[in-house]
Amino acid sequence: MKSTPLHPQFGIEVHGVKLRRATQEHLYPEIRTLFEKHSLLLFRDQHLNDEEHCAFAYLFGPLEDRSTVRMDGIPEISYVSNVADDGSVYGESEPRLLELKSNMLWHTDSTFLPIPALANVLQARVVPLEGGATEFVSTRAGFKALATENQERLRHLFFWHRYGHSRSRIDPHLAKLDKFTMWPDQKWRVVWRNPLTGEGSLYIASHAFAVDGMDQTEGAALIDSLLEVMTPPHAVYSHAWEPGDVLVWDERAMLHRGTPWPYDQPRTLVSTCVSARDVDGLASMKSPEIQGQDT
Repeated sequence: MKSTPLHPQFGIEVHGVKLRRATQEHLYPEIRTLFEKHSLLLFRDQHLNDEEHCAFAYLFGPLEDRSTVRMDGIPEISYVSNVADDGSVYGESEPRLLELKSNMLWHTDSTFLPIPALANVLQARVVPLEGGATEFVSTRAGFKALATENQERLRHLFFWHRYGHSRSRIDPHLAKLDKFTMWPDQKWRVVWRNPLTGEGSLYIASHAFAVDGMDQTEGAALIDSLLEVMTPPHAVYSHAWEPGDVLVWDERAMLHRGTPWPYDQPRTLVSTCVSARDVDGLASMKSPEIQGQDT
């Protein structure tokens, strides 16, 4: 597969591949190898329908049920959009647009779920005339750049994650909606070790609100400082969407965020998350007491 780099530290654009033709035996093995190595893959001019989008994502593993986000159609796919069912666009104070704005915090998808995500497959359907880029940084590269003593300290820590926490940073009323309070807090190890490459990545998100065993204020300060360390301007790849673009990224090793656009212009992306499994390193992310329950 021919490719060109997106950023010096991570990410490639893959050329000449039609994702609708991928199967477990054809194309996917090469794509998965690139995924493990580069963390972020771009495929242009795909224009997948919902069924094709989900079929490609399913090659990576079981799909999350997104029906809490989208109650009609395919439950494994959600629309990241400011367009209402009647074709109008949401106003800036409406909950749906506030939710989109909360995606503009640096985050990793699904850290608040009992089973977190391995990958996101995100496709552009409608893009605004300006703005609306999605930005990425590598927490594998960021973790590697830390001093060895800091790496070792972080390997022994656990973050607590809560969906409503990230939403509360945008609007306190948004955080109280049922869709953001329906899951209990989740505790995950701070460093996710890739079982294939052996490399560690900082597993952090805007959903992280506390460090297990640490004072609340001290823990929150550590989380904020690590997010800042991971996201300096030179470490960021900003993707300007074109219709038909598909981005696939490793949720174990990437942070991402949306960026603003003129909200009177429609913007629609479609997203499917793939759930992580033990083969992806999930078992090692659990706290010892949870590991004991699993066995």
